[in-house]
Amino acid sequence: MKKKLVVLTGAGISAESGIKTFRDADGLWEGHNVLDVATPEGWYKNPALVLDFYNQRRKQLLEVQPNLGHQILAELENDFEVQIITQNVDNLHEKSGSTSVLHLHGELLKVRSTKITNYILDWESDLNFGDLDSIGNQLRPHIVWFGEEVPALEEAISIVENADILIIIGTSLQVYPAASLINFSKPNVPVYYIDPKPATIYDLPNDIKIIATTGSEGMKIVRKDLEKMK
Repeated sequence: MKKKLVVLTGAGISAESGIKTFRDADGLWEGHNVLDVATPEGWYKNPALVLDFYNQRRKQLLEVQPNLGHQILAELENDFEVQIITQNVDNLHEKSGSTSVLHLHGELLKVRSTKITNYILDWESDLNFGDLDSIGNQLRPHIVWFGEEVPALEEAISIVENADILIIIGTSLQVYPAASLINFSKPNVPVYYIDPKPATIYDLPNDIKIIATTGSEGMKIVRKDLEKMK
């Protein structure tokens, strides 16, 4: 039986593909304050700005490709049961061939009803005022904004609890509750943490290997270790 390889990914792995992160620019995301475009308050205050912001992000996503880091994770499915838990709202993991991806913070290529729970649609074009659900409610980006509950959190915890190997790629470990997931791994599980500027991890009993580099370069290193663990 294949070992369970669980991978937690953040914005750093997608940055190599050209998708900008807001934490690299003092809270600005593509020139916007995240409070204006990634909170319920921002949506109520200026929904037109929020719709335009995500329309631009959607267009950008359709122009970029997965990088080597994404590709190695997809290839590892040949030898491991790979489950990816991502904070990213892009589809680059799926585009590279990964088949088990849980999106903690929503998906850019989906929209949902502002009123009906679980009314979610695939959406690759612009989302505008007047785009409604089946009973006339406005649609919104299918994004978990700051201050909103993370519906997939319990499933993510369960996945981490059952991991045989844990890899963390491209995350500052500053955004909660996602950052707390590593605490649910079993103490005997080896942990790899790949990030050019890795955060300090406290009070974790696991054997942690910190690799201070990009996702692509880090996964080349980790893949060699994993060859011995199949």
